[in-house]
Amino acid sequence: MSAFSTAATGGRKKRGEGHTRREEILQAAKELFLEQGYEATTIRRIADRVGVSAPALYLYFPDKEQMMLALCDQTFGYLIESIAEIESTVSDPRERIRRFGEAYLKFGLAHPDEYKLIFLGTNIPESVRKLGHRMPTDDPTRPGIGGAIVFQRLVSILAEAEASGLKLNYPADTCAELCWMAMHGVASALILKADFPWSNRDLLGTGMLDIVMKGIIRGD
Repeated sequence: MSAFSTAATGGRKKRGEGHTRREEILQAAKELFLEQGYEATTIRRIADRVGVSAPALYLYFPDKEQMMLALCDQTFGYLIESIAEIESTVSDPRERIRRFGEAYLKFGLAHPDEYKLIFLGTNIPESVRKLGHRMPTDDPTRPGIGGAIVFQRLVSILAEAEASGLKLNYPADTCAELCWMAMHGVASALILKADFPWSNRDLLGTGMLDIVMKGIIRGD
């Protein structure tokens, strides 16, 4: 039984402890979304898992969709940190693109449960599904913005590479989508078929990156 089911009951945390309760709620929601599916999970079940009343839970999240959006942003936050490091430490345009692909795959394999929840289910809230990775990124605090921020960072890396003299075979946003499709395919296969006798997991990622680089950069 989850430790959350035995958590002390209560409503609002003491001053300064609200962040802890919020994280408990998100963890419980993530567990239940994975165990029972997004549609089947109710606010009451999440509240029971945390050990609070439903009205107390509403102090932190108005509905289930806002929990899902927060989980999306929390998950993408890990990848955004890796991208920031690449941007600050890698100057070669080709290497930046390649390192982005490596970071994406590493991110997915390091967080398989979160990856399943966000990319391999039907749990994406309507507010994100309609705009997807093309959601405006002018307000970084907007719930569900994490995925669009990651995508725009990749588009920027590709556009900067083109400005430096590299020739892209397609527009930067199309190249970014192709990069994602390729690395998402590898990540999904390795996560969903973790026990499959793959030839070499590391080489599969490297090989796909080789294919991507040759496909999007003219003469690469």
